[in-house]
Order: sequence, then structure tokens, then C-alpha cells
Amino acid sequence: MGHKTQQIHHANSRFWFGLDNAAKIFPAIITREVTAVIRISAIFKEPVKINAFRRAVLKAEKRFPYFLVQLRRGFFWYYLEHLPRHIPIVPDDNQVCEKFGKGGLLMRFLVWNNSVSLEVSHILTDGGGAFEFLKTVLILYSQECGATIPSDYPFKNPDEEYEEEEYEDAYKRYFKEDIPPIVKRSKAFHLPFSVRPSPRFRRMNAVVSMPDIKRVSKEKGVSITIYLVAVYLYVLQDIFENLSPLNRHKVNKIIRAQVPINLRTILPSNTMRNFSLFVLPEIDLRLGHYTFEEILKTVFHQMHLETDEKLINKNISRNVGSEKNIYVRSIPLFIKSLILKMKFNSLGTSQYSGVVTNLGKVELPPETGDMINYFILTAPPPNRLLKISCAAIGFGDKLTLNFGNITNTWEFEEKFLHFLKEQNISSV
Repeated sequence: MGHKTQQIHHANSRFWFGLDNAAKIFPAIITREVTAVIRISAIFKEPVKINAFRRAVLKAEKRFPYFLVQLRRGFFWYYLEHLPRHIPIVPDDNQVCEKFGKGGLLMRFLVWNNSVSLEVSHILTDGGGAFEFLKTVLILYSQECGATIPSDYPFKNPDEEYEEEEYEDAYKRYFKEDIPPIVKRSKAFHLPFSVRPSPRFRRMNAVVSMPDIKRVSKEKGVSITIYLVAVYLYVLQDIFENLSPLNRHKVNKIIRAQVPINLRTILPSNTMRNFSLFVLPEIDLRLGHYTFEEILKTVFHQMHLETDEKLINKNISRNVGSEKNIYVRSIPLFIKSLILKMKFNSLGTSQYSGVVTNLGKVELPPETGDMINYFILTAPPPNRLLKISCAAIGFGDKLTLNFGNITNTWEFEEKFLHFLKEQNISSV
């Protein structure tokens, strides 16, 4: 990064940096409906004190200057350029995960009554990076409201300098030459439901007991993420099996989930930009019906294999390798965008049936946590092929499941929640 890195330290100068490897695809595929916007909401026990909240956001901005950027178009690549503006704080009118306009920041806060939502473009960061920023704002807000934070509590404190590593493209750091490419996968099964008229995106939230889902997962010897992925595949299988014989004959027989993995937990990096990869556990329905136990076992082994460091390096090398290719680098951006869009449609969403993402369990200092009831994570709106996504986030004794849906039916969600109920996982 050389001289560009230094400029970030001078608040008044305009710094810029290239998009990280995961972000490069998004400018090419974003539409009014497929927005690549993540939303994380904190539901408080009391109405939000807006002035205290505004002060908290202003303090946090100083600690994360690399988030105050806009998307700019170069001749060969898009890049992010410093935009010296404050993060918008607007009333939440229930337009969830809307596309960010040109010439503005790539994050915003939406506030309504007792809820605060942070919306962030995937061009800027992933769920892990977005949450780290939200966490800082929540801690500062609780301080503004009189809370005491233990002096040794680790968080991105505005009184401290940030490190250069926080805005590095961590994929490049872990790139290794000469690693074999990943094999292309077959097309996956997609839900047969019809798509709603625009605006399509709607959500269903379900809050379930964290102790219950923890107990059930532990009895099965798997993590909560693996358990949720298995339920997702099991429900998809159920929908497949209820199709008419003719329709069953027509559709793809591989059911595959895309599960984002936070690489910061596997490869050391303090980056606040995108640093996640996907694993794609699957079942092949041509082999017959799978019991839930069989799906659990399959997902468990596939997830463990695919999160092995060597396989992750293979994934990173494929992704970074293609952008380092001299031919790719010299193609003008408008052609590159067309190629990326075509690749995304052929290699991307056709290869998996849906998305299951779990941000894990939120840890906060006691006095900050006492103000909050639960969190909601909303995955970016799915496209017309995927139709439904599932996002989970835990806090205290609650696990919130958020289903994003662009179809005319809640059949999938109802089956999913009915299955959890049958497994003695109670709603809260």
C-alpha cells in the first residue's frame, strides 16, 4: 500500500484504497432488488436516546476513518475513496437493506423507538467487520447513557489509534502461488416458489431459546451453525419430496447450502474489511432420502473438511489468483463488470440452494448488554434463484433467526420452525 497507507493518518487528506478480493464482484451485480446490504439490529429494552446515540456514532467515526468512504469507478477497477461526511442516522421506515446511492457513504444507521439498525454494503465489509463497528457504537452509547465499561474490556476504543492492519486486504496476505484450482460444482436444487412483485424483500423473525438449541446441538455433537445448516437442508429435502413426480424429475437433485465462514477465526488478521469465505455442504438426493441424523453427519464432516486451513488457502488462491492475472488486470472495467456478472450467475448462485449464516454469540460488557434485549441479523436480499436466506445471531439466552424471503409463501419458514419445535427448541 506504500504511500497511500500513510495518508489515512491525516484526517483532512483524501486517501483511497482498492476493493478487497471479496468486494470486487458486488459493484457488477448490485441491482435495486439484489443490494448486497447487510443489516444488524440491536433491540433495546428502552426507547433510544437519539442525542446520546448521535454522540456515540460521532466518536466511533474517528476510530474507523477507513469506513468513511464512497465507491468510485476507475478505468480498470472500482476503488474506495475517503468521503469526509458523517454516517447518516435516519428514521427506520422499514425499507430494509436498500441499495446505497452513488456518491454517498456505504453505511447508515436506522433508528426507530427502541431499535437501532446498522446497514452496511458488502463492498465495504462483511458481517464480522460490521458487527465490530456496531459493538463499538453500542459500548460508546451505553457510556453516554452513564454506563461504566471495565477499563480492560477489549474493544475498538476511539481514544486509541487504529492499526494499518485494520484496513488491509487480508486475502492478499494469505495468497499462495501455484495452488491447484477448485473444481466447479454441479447445479443445485432451487425452491420452486413463485417470486413476489417488486419490492419483493420481506422478513420473518423467530426468537428461540439459546439454552434449548445449545442442548440439542450438544447432544448431537455438533455446533449450532452445523445444526441450523442441517435443518435448512432437511427442510429443502422435504419440499423437494413433496413435488409432483414430473416436477421432481425436472429439477436438480443436489441440495447445497452456502455457509459464510469468518476467516478471522482461522487465519490471524485484524482486518475490518471483508474476510470471509463460503463452505458448501451438500446432500445428493439421487442417492435416496436422508434422515436428519444422516444430514447432520454429512454437514459435520463437510464443514470440518472445508474449513481446514489448506482448503481455505486453495479458495483464497483461486479468488486472488484470478485478479492478479495480467490479462484480467488490463481489461477495462465495463467489460470486466460484464464478465463478473456472467460468472456470478453461472458459477455463483446456480451452485447452491440457499444461504445460512450465523454471526455467533454476541459478547458485550455487562452494563452495555443490560440495555439490550436481543439482536437481529438480516442477510443481504436473495436473488430470484435463491429466494430465501436464513441468518442467525445469539445474545444472552436468545437466538434470533431471520428469514429473508422474496416469494409469495412462508412455507419454508413454517416447516423450519415446526421442525425446531418438534426437537423441543422453544420459542421465546
